[in-house]
Amino acid sequence: MTDGFIKTAAVTPKVQVADPEANGAEIIRLAKEAAGNGAKLIVFPELCITGYTCGDLFLQELLLQKAREALFTVIRETKELDALIFAGLPWEKEGKLYNVAAAFQGGRLLGLIPKTCLPNYGEFYELRHFSRGNQEADMVWVDFGDGTGDYIPFGTRLLFTCEEMAGLCVAAEICEDVWVPDPPSIRHALAGATVIVNCSASDETTGKDAYREALISGQSARLVCGYIYANAGEGESSQDLVFGGHNIIAENGKILSRSARFKNETIYGDLDISRLVGERRRMTTFYSHSDEVYTEIGFHLKKEETRLERFIDPAPFVPDDSQDRQKRCEEIFAIQYMGLKKRLEHTHCRTAVVGISGGLDSTLALLVTVRAFDSLGLPRSGILGVTMPCFGTTDRTYRNACELVKKLGAALREVDIREAVNIHFRDIGHDSEVHDVTYENSQARERTQVLMDLANQSGGLVIGTGDMSELALGWATYNGDHMSMYGVNAGVPKTLVRHLVRYCADTCGDPELAATLLDVLDTPVSPELLPPKDGVIAQKTEDLVGPYELHDFFLYYVLRFGFAPSKIYRLARKAFAGTYEDETILKWLKTFYRRFFAQQFKRSCLPDGPKVGSVAVSPRGDLRMPSDACASIWLKELENL
Repeated sequence: MTDGFIKTAAVTPKVQVADPEANGAEIIRLAKEAAGNGAKLIVFPELCITGYTCGDLFLQELLLQKAREALFTVIRETKELDALIFAGLPWEKEGKLYNVAAAFQGGRLLGLIPKTCLPNYGEFYELRHFSRGNQEADMVWVDFGDGTGDYIPFGTRLLFTCEEMAGLCVAAEICEDVWVPDPPSIRHALAGATVIVNCSASDETTGKDAYREALISGQSARLVCGYIYANAGEGESSQDLVFGGHNIIAENGKILSRSARFKNETIYGDLDISRLVGERRRMTTFYSHSDEVYTEIGFHLKKEETRLERFIDPAPFVPDDSQDRQKRCEEIFAIQYMGLKKRLEHTHCRTAVVGISGGLDSTLALLVTVRAFDSLGLPRSGILGVTMPCFGTTDRTYRNACELVKKLGAALREVDIREAVNIHFRDIGHDSEVHDVTYENSQARERTQVLMDLANQSGGLVIGTGDMSELALGWATYNGDHMSMYGVNAGVPKTLVRHLVRYCADTCGDPELAATLLDVLDTPVSPELLPPKDGVIAQKTEDLVGPYELHDFFLYYVLRFGFAPSKIYRLARKAFAGTYEDETILKWLKTFYRRFFAQQFKRSCLPDGPKVGSVAVSPRGDLRMPSDACASIWLKELENL
């Protein structure tokens, strides 16, 4: 439960139709098993204490009596479990029968939630037996059959809030409720529920599983919530229907876990409650309030660390293997080149100037510029690829820069800036043997001056090459490579730059161009501002600021969800287990926070550039951060880890 995580379970027992005693025993067994595996929130199917397919037997007094007795037995026998549990049964109230989900924990019946939407079509005749549940809660007297009783909330508008975990607020709906145009879960979420449980009995027909997954996934996304869907399975009567036990656990549009169909299973999912709360916090269109009256019922769980089993993607910016690679990469390219296309059209520019270093970022910028020119029907010769060798340039990067420009059909221009930089050193009285920040930045600013002046000569725009990871770390020379007339890579982090260049190498259809792109990918990331050693790059960026795959991971969780450093560290340890030692991760996380705060002044005056993903650092929209903010509380938390 620390860091906002809670393990949940959706359980499908093998029911014996119309045998509450046997079903109660099975529910007890499976609840203990799930709790033993760390589940703190356990959900069973609709009417699982009797079986969903009892038909007119629901009208039998003995079945209703035994169902209640079985529920009370389950509550007593699960008293020691550290879990909130939901299970379905028929419940008689004031002469009417209701299909309810019972919520219980710690030996207490906490509430009874009746089903709102009762199907009465096809093979479902629930209105034959059950009444629609009231919404605002009544307090009904429940005799527990052992000489004790209590008033229990009965209604759909119940919220179960955990006293020990801020943000964990659970509400329930039952099966058909989520299939209708106006599900109760919408109101539950607006009233504050971050987790929706659904005790369900949804039969299987051809293709229904795909629709069901889309429905649950979509509902969790729309409501920015966790959704636990426990479905009836084998054991129900097959007289007219077959139930497949299709359980689903989803979080904000992503399915964390799903069961195999036609096989009764327990599935687990680690919900990140603080992630959901953070997402709602940043969404001004999510109104966390309700005019409807809800009854809140508190429950208690032991505060302990959840053993995480959910997959933590080490490359959150990069499309995973399950996605359509071509579709995603082409979509990203389209966003980049369409932004540039609009800028070229608006300024009536027919030329573009790109500084080509032989590195990843300038390679991607050139590829994007080529696509923009192609979409405008402009000749690629209007793209001026400029290579500007200086003190740190190696033969490898120089060769790749020239080959790339030629293969893409752009115009190549070489401007050797060594003499100009040396003259500048003499003008400002700098010793060229002192390889300090002045030595490095003078080269970067000279290159920018050359590009700007060439753009003026040709009536074109300077296309920026710097990526979002460099901007996050401030790894750019202020008014040097930091500046351009349009930054096509400003919304693309380094890990995604690498992915896109790899995609182009794999799909370009030109073996020679592919070979050049692959060599660019194989070249260490470097600004090449220090003289090479024996012809090899001496200045490797990741040796100085840390691995970009770590920094991109940190950047994603800092900006996308606003997580605390301790939680990001925990996630990184799991994501990069076996790749980086814990001490290494912590070292570079401290570096990230220190640089991220100190370098905001560079991001506060960024050139325009297109937003590509859900995270961006533009000062005009996505990151309105003061340039003089202190990092002390974030760094202090890291020091205490």
